[in-house]
Amino acid sequence: LRSDISPLLKDPAAFRTLIDLLEDHLRASFPKIDFIAGGCLDSRGFLIGPSLAQRLGIGFVLIRKKGKLPGPTESVSYALEYGKAELEIQSDAVEPGQKVVIVDDLLATGGTMRAACELMKRLRAEVLECLVIIELKLLKGSEKLKSIPFYSLLQYD
Repeated sequence: LRSDISPLLKDPAAFRTLIDLLEDHLRASFPKIDFIAGGCLDSRGFLIGPSLAQRLGIGFVLIRKKGKLPGPTESVSYALEYGKAELEIQSDAVEPGQKVVIVDDLLATGGTMRAACELMKRLRAEVLECLVIIELKLLKGSEKLKSIPFYSLLQYD
């Protein structure tokens, strides 16, 4: 598994167990969540977020690469190891004060997750937590999230 969740996606029992673990963590940690947010943070993160939101009985909000969403959007630019990128969210995706958990499959350098948090901040939503399946600790990505709570199911050096 190391840093690829593809084997989990092929195995329905393993995927169900993954969603169970994430659901249990969120239910134990937060009495009220309005939305799970994620999407093309990484395309695999998009496979986890809607399943988790459906389990919790809440909505899922898309965060995409620039130019993929219709209507008015907010966007934020961020640095990658090899250049720059932009993420965006629809301007009406969340209301001020709504509570959001941002989900992705992997945290490496943290730039993409930090950009997603910045988008939520611009819409004045409250980010309860950034949640990933795998954290590559050697890259220290969680340090970029500063005071935002962070949870990873698996950690690798």
